[in-house]
Amino acid sequence: MAEAPKIFRLLAQTLHNKSAPWAFILGAATVLGFAPFSLFFVPIVTCAFLFYILQAQTAKKVFTTSFAFSFGLLITGTSWIYVSLHDFGGMHPALATLATVILSATFALPPAIIQALLARFAHSETLRLLAIFPVGLALSDWCRGWFLTGFPWLSIGYSQIPVSPFSNYASVLGIYGVTLACTFCSGGLAYLFKNLYATQQKLPLKTTLKRGATLPALVIVLSIALGIPEWTQQISNKTTSVSLLQGNISQDIKWSPEWLEKTMMTYLDMIVQEKSDLILLPETAIPLLENNVPNWYWDALKNHAKTNNLDILLGIPEKSDEGQFYNSVIQVGGQDAQRYRKHHLVPFGDYFPMRSITAGVLNYLKIPMSNFSHGPNNQAPFILGRQVLGVDICYEDVFGEEIIRQLPDATVLANFTNDAWWGESLGPQQHLQIAQARSIETGRELLRVTNTGVTAVIDHRGYIVTQAPQFSKTVLRAEIHGRKGSTPYSRWGNLPFVILCLVILTLCVKSTSARLKS
Repeated sequence: MAEAPKIFRLLAQTLHNKSAPWAFILGAATVLGFAPFSLFFVPIVTCAFLFYILQAQTAKKVFTTSFAFSFGLLITGTSWIYVSLHDFGGMHPALATLATVILSATFALPPAIIQALLARFAHSETLRLLAIFPVGLALSDWCRGWFLTGFPWLSIGYSQIPVSPFSNYASVLGIYGVTLACTFCSGGLAYLFKNLYATQQKLPLKTTLKRGATLPALVIVLSIALGIPEWTQQISNKTTSVSLLQGNISQDIKWSPEWLEKTMMTYLDMIVQEKSDLILLPETAIPLLENNVPNWYWDALKNHAKTNNLDILLGIPEKSDEGQFYNSVIQVGGQDAQRYRKHHLVPFGDYFPMRSITAGVLNYLKIPMSNFSHGPNNQAPFILGRQVLGVDICYEDVFGEEIIRQLPDATVLANFTNDAWWGESLGPQQHLQIAQARSIETGRELLRVTNTGVTAVIDHRGYIVTQAPQFSKTVLRAEIHGRKGSTPYSRWGNLPFVILCLVILTLCVKSTSARLKS
């Protein structure tokens, strides 16, 4: 045990000497904190070592090191981008690799820029460890949520969903508040590592523990306290039965004309066997424009819905009277057909920006239905008997502030998606974890219906009630209650988180200025 401090000092020296390579490795290791691995403590530890590396660096070095960490996280954790581009998009392996690298590098810029800028305003290593860098990393996660239309995938907070007590912050400050709780603990760990093991000039033990452990302890205690309130309540003791249809249509045949009839009949056969109150089919379950679907098919769906007094919701592309294409979810059954048109489209997936320039790339990739238009910002939820369904499509559930637009009216959330684009990669499990976060933020049950998985029912605290096995033709049945009321997050979105971060940074800058003057 006497040798332990020497080992730690050797580790500290190694981290400092090769900061960028080590930061990249730490970023890559952080992926273990997310689904399907779900080792939620890993990101707290890796971020602690990152902050330790950053604490004595110049702004220029902070930029390089922060970039390396974020790049390592993204290039490792979003390897499914390569799968979608190469395996199903037909892109050459070299080009698919280059595209994945460019995307990861682009979204590694916000944390690098933010941390480098903050490093210029605070030179105190203690302040950097305990406040500046933790807040900077949380703010950079938030920035990735809107930078270049947004890519908040693998925000640190998602690693805590749903089992970590830090997940309780999601209902108040959203997923970025969860990130902030994690990074505060990481900063405390980094401070303790530095002053207890990594240096021979040690502060008194009591002082070290007081500075390094106080804030993490408060964060942990508050997180436990936040798990006590029930922000939302059941609308009724009566339940609503739901059937989620996972057709398991492989992406490489989904849009093939030869498979069109078989795909449509697969879903029709599954539908007519179900008598649940709500029957949900995934995103673009019917790979045909709505107005091109044969009348006999619509008649079969409507007759089943009317005869059994139920509602069918299915994903289907549609063409408006104005000639615009939409990725939509429509209701079959009831007096007035309701529909939702996807608003937050995926660049180079749902649409190609600057189409006049990128048309050649589009023609090369031959991605089907990649010319969608944006649906309206604010769309009414579906009124379906005793339930009011807040609908979103695929990638939209990555954006918490967009999901709460349908609250508090919506009693249940539903995500219609097609993660078949990602094959057997980490993507589908990560996407499921993101959906779990939306449940906690809103205090709502969430129905997640997918083409190949992971189809699941999630309760209002983010726990999976039931889920279907991936890559299987399955009907997932469940009973839901629906909930009313509002969480603090569903009322105010990310605003309290941003204000809190700005207040902390302002106090840090004032403290630094006061020290310089004295």
